[in-house]
Amino acid sequence: MSAKTQPETRDRILETARGLFASQGCQRTSIREIAEQLGLTKTAVLYHFSTKVEILAELAAPLLDDLDAAVKTASRAPVSQQRWRTIEGVLDVYLAHRQLLSLVIQNMAVFAQEQVFGRYFAIMTRALELVVGPAPEVGERVRGAQVTAMLSDPVILLADLPTEDLRREILIGARRLYGPMVGPSQKSASRPRSKGRPAVMDETMVARAHSLRQNDSLTVEQIAASLGVSRATVYRYLAPDS
Repeated sequence: MSAKTQPETRDRILETARGLFASQGCQRTSIREIAEQLGLTKTAVLYHFSTKVEILAELAAPLLDDLDAAVKTASRAPVSQQRWRTIEGVLDVYLAHRQLLSLVIQNMAVFAQEQVFGRYFAIMTRALELVVGPAPEVGERVRGAQVTAMLSDPVILLADLPTEDLRREILIGARRLYGPMVGPSQKSASRPRSKGRPAVMDETMVARAHSLRQNDSLTVEQIAASLGVSRATVYRYLAPDS
């Protein structure tokens, strides 16, 4: 069976290209170098991918697939929860694909591919719509765009930070810009305490609090800071009879 017809050849090309692109960049990597790494001819690689950008676009597909799925999942949540379901969903995808996200951003030529840019733009436009909610004012649209855009840069620039710490701090920053994770029906119940922290947590926040509590290295104060609420609020929701 020739290199052209081996079913695993395409996957091997992608994996080898991923490593080379990550270590030396797409521009400095040639098709011939990818072929030599695999023991193939340049023609054999070109049979599967006509350009390096086409390879990079294929590598970006899992990131786009997961972003699309996260946004669609958030869109099925109650309207009052869609904002933070979207923000957390998009962030979790970026964190799950930290290396791939960095690879794509470092090799912006991938966005020259119309199908890649068009799909990414459509996904993130829908994400923004969910974040700002129905009939947003100009300021709300701008803040929504700021929050949505700020999710990726820390993931790329702070690659040395542990995922859980990075996630927590990014969400703290998002809440400082956009407010606590409460829906319209909860605004009247969420009277600010002396330090401006809400006294009510929604279902998503409660689930997150329980998840963080399972990590023995996190204190209640750290959990409260992550969620943007007071320690007393966390204690109330984590109580056995809550």
